[in-house]
Amino acid sequence: MKNGLQLYNTLTRKKENFEPLNGTHVGMYVCGPTVYSDVHLGNCRTFISFDLIFRYLKYLGYKVRYVRNITDAGHLEGDRDEGDDKFAKRAKLEQLEPMEIVQKYTLGFHDVLRMFNTLPPSIEPTATGHISEQITMIEEIIANGYAYEAGGTVYFDVEKYSQQYNYTILTNRNLDDMLANTRELGGQDEKHGRLDFALWIKAKPETLMRWPSPWGVGFPGWHIECSAMSAKYLGEEFDIHGGGMDLAATHHTNEIAQSEACYHKHPAKYWMHTNMLTVNGSRMSKTAGNGFMPLQLFSGDHPLLKKGYSPMTVKFFMLQAHYRSTLDFSNDALDASEKGFRRLMNSLSLLDKLVPANTSDFEIEPIRLNCVKAMDDDFNSPVVIAELFEAARIINTIYDGKGSISGAELKILKQLMQDFVYDIFGLKDEDSSNTELNAVLNMVIDIRKNAKENKDYATSDKIRIGLQDIGIQLKDSKDGTTWNKQ
Repeated sequence: MKNGLQLYNTLTRKKENFEPLNGTHVGMYVCGPTVYSDVHLGNCRTFISFDLIFRYLKYLGYKVRYVRNITDAGHLEGDRDEGDDKFAKRAKLEQLEPMEIVQKYTLGFHDVLRMFNTLPPSIEPTATGHISEQITMIEEIIANGYAYEAGGTVYFDVEKYSQQYNYTILTNRNLDDMLANTRELGGQDEKHGRLDFALWIKAKPETLMRWPSPWGVGFPGWHIECSAMSAKYLGEEFDIHGGGMDLAATHHTNEIAQSEACYHKHPAKYWMHTNMLTVNGSRMSKTAGNGFMPLQLFSGDHPLLKKGYSPMTVKFFMLQAHYRSTLDFSNDALDASEKGFRRLMNSLSLLDKLVPANTSDFEIEPIRLNCVKAMDDDFNSPVVIAELFEAARIINTIYDGKGSISGAELKILKQLMQDFVYDIFGLKDEDSSNTELNAVLNMVIDIRKNAKENKDYATSDKIRIGLQDIGIQLKDSKDGTTWNKQ
């Protein structure tokens, strides 16, 4: 399949033409959440971004196998294989079994992504469901000479691996400096070098989640999980591997090392990473007190928020920034996105009310081509949104009787909005889906209509002004009265 899609490859640090390994079939793996607590907003941005990519690849006609894992075991507090197991710690805190913790927060994760109207992945494997695959992969890495066992724990030998492969290929870090520091610290623990990381970790007596292995009872390291699951469902080589940029330096770097040490192949052709979130210019984090969860953002229950914002408003806000750019949250920015999203949805609600004419004052195809061109340019959603607002302006102009559109152009316009607003961006009109609100407003509009017919203009104006005060604007036309949120 020929297409004009170019995407930025973190591996090569440049944009490249997208050429799948297997014709029209695309394999995409995205590192999913670690489900020991509520999903944070940074995770949501990553999954919304890759939902956009998933949707657009399908729009182009590709058959996409989208794999997004659930990390439900083996995640310690430190990247150096130290500290408590996060699942066990949360289980003790909430007085639940570890798998109750997993179930609770997995369901919460799915609930949040449903609010954002993201599509489910093709496959969503769990680490605990693939212990045997991880053990098999570790055995192969040991057999190939790139890992060693020490006291029931298996470590990956980074220095040995680096003699044949480029360990820092993804980040371009200075390996000589890293290894020099490793040698200075060597001998203080059972690792050969401080860059070595655990593939399998010996269970402590108090460890709750444990499995038998050739090296004793233990649990998998964090990095081996994704390598084993991506290989199982996408093969030893696949097209796209993605996640947040915070994963590149350690998790994704170690995934590459594991796969090359096991299969002697680089796992993914394209590596893609979403950028970080900031709040009023400062990096979002719990320790800084400016990190809020999605549900807090929806309810407004956070000191930094003056009110709550709907899931579609937040999603629209995220799509207004390119996935590789920093995204800064502020009340003013969210307010502007809320108004912009309502303006777009209000225009879309008028589409079915447009009456085609014999001639047309507008050409829609150039707008559609601009949207495709923007998405082909590394999924440039902000440019697409600007084009959609131009289409919205045309809709409003025609509805107000200041322009005409032919039946053929109207058909293109409707398809454009269906494709990009609903199918590719995954947006939806939250007001139109609220049947109770619609029913109440339709009843109020009928009361106002009767009042006007009876020349009771005081009641008619009172209803209009009252609705306007709560952010609902009525618009009268020869075809009746419509409403929208301001």
